[in-house]
Amino acid sequence: MRDLKNTLDMAVPAEVRIPAALRTGGIILGGTLLAAVCAHVVLPLYFTPVPLSLQPLAVLLLGLLLSPRLAGTTMAAYLAEGAMGLPVFAPGAGSLTGLAHLFGPTGGYLLAYPAAAVLVSFLWRQGGRRLAPALLAAAAGDLLILTSGALWLAAWTHLAIASALAMAIVPFLPGDALKVVVVAALAVGLVRIRRAAL
Repeated sequence: MRDLKNTLDMAVPAEVRIPAALRTGGIILGGTLLAAVCAHVVLPLYFTPVPLSLQPLAVLLLGLLLSPRLAGTTMAAYLAEGAMGLPVFAPGAGSLTGLAHLFGPTGGYLLAYPAAAVLVSFLWRQGGRRLAPALLAAAAGDLLILTSGALWLAAWTHLAIASALAMAIVPFLPGDALKVVVVAALAVGLVRIRRAAL
């Protein structure tokens, strides 16, 4: 968050700066909006209740752009919005909404989002904010999301772990690899832009 705050402070004259609490609230709201929009870019798959969506891309990107605390808070707020029945989750789990959707077949992915965002943010900050650490951090966060989703789906459907892996991880690996590369490149690009502006 400190990096985002410094960038905002440079871009906005002192006389029009927004109070810190209001700025933080705006960042959280913007992050949940990004996740909600990405959640609705969906491609349902006939062989699994888990659709392909851009939702993980938002989680990983927010992890790279925000501090660990703010990234986790943003994703927790996103889950709270969905639990209250707001249409922020990806469609595809039947007609489930609110808490029922959160604890439905895709609940393992959703519940992993705050921890994944924190993990990505923490790892990238430890790695010096270069491309290789960004790729590794995003990949670790994505692996956490996929693993949590597969374990949850196995428990929810009473499938064997191997079958759950085939339904909840393997089909998503190519697309998620692309998401990891995209968010890492975006984050590193933004860091370079910020450094050039200083």
